[in-house]
Parts: sequence; structure tokens; C-alpha cells
Amino acid sequence: MMDMLLIKNATLATAHGCTPAAGAAQHTTVTVTENASVLINGDTIQTVYGSGEAPSFECDNVIDAEGRLVTAGLVDAHTHLIFGGWRQHEVPLKLKGASYLEILQAGGGILNTLKATRAASEDELFDKAAKVLEEMLHHGVTTVEAKSGYGLDAENELKQLRVIRRLAHEGGYNVVPTFMAAHAVPLEFSGDPDGYIEHICTKILPLVADDELCEFVDIFCETGVFNVEQSRKMLQYAQMYGFKTKIHADEIDAIGGSKLAGEIGAVSAEHLIAIDDDGIASMAKGGTIACLLPGTSLYLGKDFAPARKMVEAGVPVAVCTDFNPGSCPSCNLQLCMNLALLRYKLTPQEVLTAVTLNAACAVDRANVCGTVENGKRADLVIWDAPDLDYLVYRMGSNLASTVIKGGKTV
Repeated sequence: MMDMLLIKNATLATAHGCTPAAGAAQHTTVTVTENASVLINGDTIQTVYGSGEAPSFECDNVIDAEGRLVTAGLVDAHTHLIFGGWRQHEVPLKLKGASYLEILQAGGGILNTLKATRAASEDELFDKAAKVLEEMLHHGVTTVEAKSGYGLDAENELKQLRVIRRLAHEGGYNVVPTFMAAHAVPLEFSGDPDGYIEHICTKILPLVADDELCEFVDIFCETGVFNVEQSRKMLQYAQMYGFKTKIHADEIDAIGGSKLAGEIGAVSAEHLIAIDDDGIASMAKGGTIACLLPGTSLYLGKDFAPARKMVEAGVPVAVCTDFNPGSCPSCNLQLCMNLALLRYKLTPQEVLTAVTLNAACAVDRANVCGTVENGKRADLVIWDAPDLDYLVYRMGSNLASTVIKGGKTV
């Protein structure tokens, strides 16, 4: 029994299953059990006990939750984790009214981070990302998606993806790699986005596939970046190689990225601040998960995505940080949970589903995490909170009291 860990006296709140919860199910999938216990065997949840139930044998390693809230470990399904430098010098420009695209067109934004990322070594990028992952872990986030996209050439995109692989293999973090060379048009292809997409599809993507460096491929489908047809070509190439697809869509203008996501069966579409009814309908029909990023709306002073409308239309909603150096330099998913309650008007149950089950589905990990159920990986958080309402009500404090990742206390 030495590998056993028992969490007892828990107020256990969890979604259920391995498929995205959409519509009313985003709320109703969450059950709350008072005085529950969870028995962990090694890195796996062995048994979840109902109210007042407990194993028939004594367990030497016991954590008494003392009635506090226990949930599955949080999943952040959208981050730009791997980058060099920071972009604090852009804040005065934003305060003076410069838009994201204006900063990008002036050589700032992504292109600024590109220079710093290309100049950084793998070790430097690894150390920087590991520090952020530790911060996230102590805030209750046990699984993280990480995108490339600040190299924009073969050498540096592969470098970023190798760092993500090292974070998983050497660092022991649960990170999911996404290839996003189509994040912006680099100076080498200035004025030629078609040529850059062709270059990614025929020159870089085969190298990524050969070395099995990613699971997902993403593209920034937006005014001034890549249009719908360029995005369709890129993502269909990715699907031919067996990769799952994501798409940054409708952040600034509804140019059809969300509609494309549903048409091609993308696993998720991200941002969606400006999504229209056709996009929502397409995503609902295609089963595409909406990865919404309230921290970015807050940081940029932009509108918030119509999350309530998406839920009511049957689109599964996940909530993520969008951690990156320009538009959301925060990796605090708890803050995003507060914003999802206050600005998206999601219920506490819908918020929990958004940062656990649906987020796990958005990174194809729902078979191993995202809920507290028998057989799943033992990623759990004991919160300094009596209930789910309190967790999403408090703002600005880290309420993660004890984080358990793979059966081990962090």
C-alpha cells in the first residue's frame, strides 16, 4: 500500500467523461459530492468514493481535505509558451491607441519576438519556459498546450518544438506541442503570404512530421495575416500528414476562420471575439471546441467573445490563458476563470468544465485527464475554497492549496 494516496473529506466537483460537453451538458456534467474520497494508486486514480464512503483498508498516505473543494487539475489549452524576450516597451504604444495590426506592420509584435527567439538558444528557451510552467503548476494547472510560431523559419520553428519535447521528456511537464509557423509572415516573405504558406507546407511541415515534433498544427487566420483559402490549404496539408488541427479565428474580423474550422473538422478554434452566427453554426455542426481567451480581451481592452451565445448554440467552450509576450503576458488561468464568470456570464459549473474536460478535449487528452474518474491520471487540486462558487468568485489570489500531479504532491 506504499504507493497509495488517499484524499478524504473532500467537496469533490468534477465533470465526467472523455468527450466535449456542449450546450446544457457544459453545466450538468459537473457533479458535486460532499465528504468524498479519492484513492490514488501510483500515478492513477484507482477509486472515487461517494459521500461518506472510504476504502476498506488503512492507507498510510492520507491527505485530509477538511471539507475543501477538490477538482481535476486545470488544463490550459492555448499558450504561446516558447519565446525569447518580452514586449513591455509596446505598452506605451497601446496606451496611445496603436492597434495590434499597426504594431505588427511597424515591425513590432510577433516580428519583435521573432528576433529574440531566433537569437535565443534551446537551453535559454527551455529554462524560461520551465519557470513559467512551474508558476502555472503552483496555480493548479497540470496540463499545458504550447505553440511554436516565433521562429517562422525551419531552423527556429524546429528549435521551439524541440524545447517543448524536452519540457515533456526532461522536465516531466504535461505539455502538448502545436506547430504554428503560420503565425505571421516573416520578413523573408514580406508581401508574399502565399509563398510562405507554400514554404511551410512543402519545406517545414515535412521536417516536423519526420521528427514527430507536434500533435497539432495551427494558423492565424485574420485580416492582415492569412486568409481563409491560405488557412484551408495549410490545415489540409497538416491533416494529410496525420496532424490534428486548430485555427486562430475571428479575433479581429469575422473573415470566415470559424466557419472553416467546422467545415474541416478542426479540433478547436481560438479567440473568436468577432465570430458571427455562421461561424457559430459551423463549429456546432463540426464539433469544434471554442478556446476562448478572456485574459487577452482584458489586457488589450477589447470585446469579450460571445461565450454565452456559443454555449446556447451547442458549441463546447474551453477557457485558456493565451499566455504570450504581447497580448496576454499572464499565465494565471484562475484569473481567466474569474473573467469567464463575470464577462462571459458562464455558470461556475460551465467554467469548471471549460478549464478541465473541454480544455482536455481541445488538446486530445480527455482520456487521461480533465475529470476525477477511475483510471485517469491522478492530477488534482485541493483548493483553499469551500465550494465552486467561491473558487470563481475570488479574484487575484492563488487559491490552489495542494496540487497533485501524476499522484505526487507538488
